[in-house]
Amino acid sequence: MPSTEYDAVVVGSGPNGLVAAATLAGAGLRVLVLEGEETLGGGARSAELTLPGFVHDTCSTVWSLGLASKAMRELPLEDHGVEWVHPDLPLANPLDGGRSGLLHRSVDMTAEGLGADANAYRRLLGPLVGSGFSLVDGLLSPFQLPRHPVALRRERRRRTRSGPNRQPG
Repeated sequence: MPSTEYDAVVVGSGPNGLVAAATLAGAGLRVLVLEGEETLGGGARSAELTLPGFVHDTCSTVWSLGLASKAMRELPLEDHGVEWVHPDLPLANPLDGGRSGLLHRSVDMTAEGLGADANAYRRLLGPLVGSGFSLVDGLLSPFQLPRHPVALRRERRRRTRSGPNRQPG
């Protein structure tokens, strides 16, 4: 007979609830996960909603933050059959005149389709993409005060004042 005593109860089996439950269970706690829907997964679920064989996301459209989450990356999900699938074209946006803006999995490939804006796109997104998980981990981590707030403020002001037609300083 299963135990009816738990150290923690997690309500909801979406990504956040499952990560919390797995983290608690990994620390040796007895965890009960409660879900109000018939299937697990919350906003990360998918189902055949229209025709057989056509699987649709039921809530999340594209679950882009799955691997961005350090907690999610640290779980051995692949050991349990999870396969992260990445589309070649994660996003397309219709534009005027029958054109489309396409987001590729590469900054350079995306920039190639932007014509005159290609270099601006590379300058803006290249450093962000290049910083990878370190940037994402910092943004998704609990807020911490900077070690050197005065120096940070000076640098921020210097960068704000310098634009394409301005000299830093």
